[in-house]
Amino acid sequence: MRRALAELREMGKELRGRSVASLLEVLGDVLEAFRSPDAPARKQLEAELPEATGFAPATLREGLDAALAHWTRGALRRLVEDELGPELGVGCRRRATGFPVTATLLAGALPTPTLLALLAPLALRSPVLAKCSVHDPCTARIFAQTLSERDASLGRALRVLDLRREDEAAVAALLEADCVVASGSDETLARVAAHVTPPRRLVGYGHRLSVAVLGPAALSGPPLQAAARALARDVALWDQLGCLSPVALFVLCGSDALPPQVATELAAALAEAERRWPRGRVPPRAAAAIAQERVSAEVRAAAGQRVSLHSGAAWSLVVEADCQLRPAPLHRFLRIHPLRDPAALEAALRPMERHLACVGLAGIEAGGGGADLPARLAGLGAARICPLGRMQAPPLAWCHDGRGVLLPLARLTDMEAGV
Repeated sequence: MRRALAELREMGKELRGRSVASLLEVLGDVLEAFRSPDAPARKQLEAELPEATGFAPATLREGLDAALAHWTRGALRRLVEDELGPELGVGCRRRATGFPVTATLLAGALPTPTLLALLAPLALRSPVLAKCSVHDPCTARIFAQTLSERDASLGRALRVLDLRREDEAAVAALLEADCVVASGSDETLARVAAHVTPPRRLVGYGHRLSVAVLGPAALSGPPLQAAARALARDVALWDQLGCLSPVALFVLCGSDALPPQVATELAAALAEAERRWPRGRVPPRAAAAIAQERVSAEVRAAAGQRVSLHSGAAWSLVVEADCQLRPAPLHRFLRIHPLRDPAALEAALRPMERHLACVGLAGIEAGGGGADLPARLAGLGAARICPLGRMQAPPLAWCHDGRGVLLPLARLTDMEAGV
């Protein structure tokens, strides 16, 4: 592991001698290879991921189409220029450089965060040593293969390792990289942080969750039907396993009682989404959690609480009587909470503000009582606010965890006049 770090640091000298334009051209080509359904890299990803991750093929294809729709060459160049300035700051007052080596501890089963985690340090001309996620052993390897085929020299600046967490000595050596990027639970990040001390940098992405909000303008008729279909798609893609997947729907209905048509329409939309995009493999522990929460809802309803359960073989919808935070088993399990007004929504979301990734909106009218809702949500720390149906299609430059994509991985130097 230490030899690999040393070799990558040497490779970094060559990498930093390359022009930014040539680098972004190669990385843009690699992005296009994953965007295009007919490209070999995309076909290989679609062929290998269902078995490795458990996602159903149709659901995987739809998820990739949505997530990569706007990840273009142009979007990559705009990301670099917006965050770092033209040509990574060359010729500008502020100069941005990558670290000699960036180690990336990949996590989760979704392929798109892995693609971005590998691409971002390379865009800064920092070689990458990546530990594969145990839930997705395919994406990083296919990315590295595609990169090497497009540019052998740049391909040597990326090493992908199938490393097990139990190999403590190897993991400790990996964490000796100049910059360490880690994703996972808050507990996992705390363990990593104990090994990464200054001047080395730790960039951590911890537990995040997303929710949806339905406003008064989408509580009936065609607007409700459209919002239900959009939300069902956001829930179905990636089987609700990503940080952008909504785990709850808050309905601004002016009452503590949910209009019955909301649950009816959403149940129908979830059933239709299952027909189009089947749910994938569910681990035994998750299946047990889903069963337990279904039973809990039925027991609370039998005890006289204003709770109802709507479910199919592969989806669950629980209408709650309050906004109490309860377990979210994922795998297409959604809770609905009726609310009187935006102030009640703000109070309901405040306990989760440290972890709020995305809020999807529908039925919020500019001239209505919720006109200031986006500003309130931003004040709660939401990293992204978007229309329902687009929660799983973030732009390349979205501020993950409220930060930039490249800036957390960069070292900045101010070049003052006279130098």
